[in-house]
Amino acid sequence: MDTWKEFEANELTHSAAHHLLAVDQVGAAYGGWARVSDIARQLNITRGSVSINLRALKKRGWVQTDAHHLVKLTPKGAKAVRSVMAKRVVLKAFLSDVLGISESEAEIDSCKIEHLISQSTGQRLAQFLRFLTSGDVSARDLVRRFRRSRGECPQSRRCDLCKGHCVMDELKRAI
Repeated sequence: MDTWKEFEANELTHSAAHHLLAVDQVGAAYGGWARVSDIARQLNITRGSVSINLRALKKRGWVQTDAHHLVKLTPKGAKAVRSVMAKRVVLKAFLSDVLGISESEAEIDSCKIEHLISQSTGQRLAQFLRFLTSGDVSARDLVRRFRRSRGECPQSRRCDLCKGHCVMDELKRAI
């Protein structure tokens, strides 16, 4: 199965997501409209790079421009921004509140992942996170027990996760 090819099939790239977020953030101060120079400043890139990327976003129907070259999110673009931000919030909360990853690392990793996961995965992760952080005693106990665990592998190096090849050892040796 060619599941690795699904990465390339993702319509919303990391760069596109950040351009849409910048249009949203800059535009919020100006009635929804943003200047290319302000978007470039927000992203810390050149105006030329922004212009090139905005052409692709416009072609996909995520942004619109006016006669003065101001840029605004379309309803489709606004929906994409809300989706990306919702997934970022859920991912960051899961990484930091459940897994115990530092706030800064959780912010970076959630930013890397936010536009890659499907809506259904984001929804299920949000549902799981809601359960884990609910008042349910067993859920809170599970999180507490997980955070206290060391992640030690059995001496046999055989478990349901590893299937005879210890992934924990590989992750410790990773680049």
